[in-house]
Amino acid sequence: MIIRKADANTEAEVMPTQAELEAMGHYNEQMLNDGVFIDGMGLRPSSYGARIDFRDGKPVVTDGPFAETKELIAGFTLFEAASKAEAIERVKQWPQMDGNGNVSLELRQLFEMADFEPGEGLDVHKDMDDRMQRQPASVCPHLNFDGNCAEALEFYAQVLGGEIQMMMSYRDSPMASDLGEAWQDKVIHGCIAIGKLRLMGCDVPPGHYHKPQGIDVQISYPEVERARAAFCGLADQGAISMPFDETFWSKGFGMVTDRFGIAWMVNTDAPGEQ
Repeated sequence: MIIRKADANTEAEVMPTQAELEAMGHYNEQMLNDGVFIDGMGLRPSSYGARIDFRDGKPVVTDGPFAETKELIAGFTLFEAASKAEAIERVKQWPQMDGNGNVSLELRQLFEMADFEPGEGLDVHKDMDDRMQRQPASVCPHLNFDGNCAEALEFYAQVLGGEIQMMMSYRDSPMASDLGEAWQDKVIHGCIAIGKLRLMGCDVPPGHYHKPQGIDVQISYPEVERARAAFCGLADQGAISMPFDETFWSKGFGMVTDRFGIAWMVNTDAPGEQ
């Protein structure tokens, strides 16, 4: 790990110029191209943070900023190297534009699982690492439609504040020759982005479509009115199975099957009256 020490500018939240960002980007990009880059990011000034010291097992919180600027961290870059010498050579290539050529960097080697003695304590960390390896990068609903996928995804993008990322037709796919002309412009893969979330869908070829059963798409909002607006939008020309109202677990909850036959649960994060 390359630890970039803080200085007066980083603590004053002086943002890097576009040229500095580009230089740092190319530095990380070279490691990415070499297959050794893992992660890297900058840290906000200590005025945004806090220091938590434990005294006799009790936490004592001190809000930033902190005076000892040279001891603070402004960012880090994590990468792989075969040796300390190789790592040092990487650090020597740090962009000279950073800090006008006056920065303090610290190079540290990380522990690996193999460095520790086997035992129950290490097993806890191995089990956690195993869980993380099995966790997917993302989970999102994939909805099937009987020829109206494009219309449905455009509707969801409008109601849920999303943006269509992809709408690929069968005509533009290797499956074009397997289907007749009437199905060529149907959607083989569609995706809308809703912030960091994704919603995907496709038109199922004739004879293979089955009406969705036993599943609802659940969405939640932090405020009641936002949840109610989404519910009303989805309910337009749809069928309400549970009107939007307060429940014992939520300030606002409702269930609806939209005009395309997709069932939704709309929930408000705020708890209801007990």
